[in-house]
Amino acid sequence: MIAVGLGPGSYTGIRAAIAVAQGWQLARGVKLLGSSSAECLAAQAQGIFGRVNVVIDAQRGEFYAATWEISAAARAEIAPLKIVAAAEIAARKNAGEICAGPAVDPVLFPSAGMLARLAAGRNDFVAGEKMEPVYLREVSFVKAPPSRIF
Repeated sequence: MIAVGLGPGSYTGIRAAIAVAQGWQLARGVKLLGSSSAECLAAQAQGIFGRVNVVIDAQRGEFYAATWEISAAARAEIAPLKIVAAAEIAARKNAGEICAGPAVDPVLFPSAGMLARLAAGRNDFVAGEKMEPVYLREVSFVKAPPSRIF
C-alpha cells in the first residue's frame, strides 16, 4: 500500500506524489490511500485536547482552517477545511480558541510517519485515477501567447 498526502500544501509536491503513487499502482498493483494535511496534523496534536483549529498557511493573507474535536481516545472533524482570512485566525486566537499547525503556535508539521499510521488503520483504498489533491481555490492558468516569428 502507498499512502499519499493530498494537501493542502505545495502544489507541485502534491501533484508529484500523486503521480508517483499512480505509477506504482499501474506497474505493481499496489493499493492507494490519501489523507489530507489537516487530518494528519489533527492526529499529531498529541496532548492538545478539546476543540482545535488546524491552521495551514494558504498564502495571499489567507489560511486553510478545519476544526477538530480531539480527546485522548478519539478525534473528529467538526468543521471542514476552508479558506479563511488571516484576521479570522487572529480573532479565533484572541477569543482563546486553540489554533495549531505549521503557521501558528503550537507549531505542528505533517509527518510521513503519522500519514503511515493513519493509513495502517484504514481500508478505503482509491483507484489511482480517482486520487485527487485537496484544492480549495479555483485553479486558474494563464496560457502564454503563441510565439511570434518576425
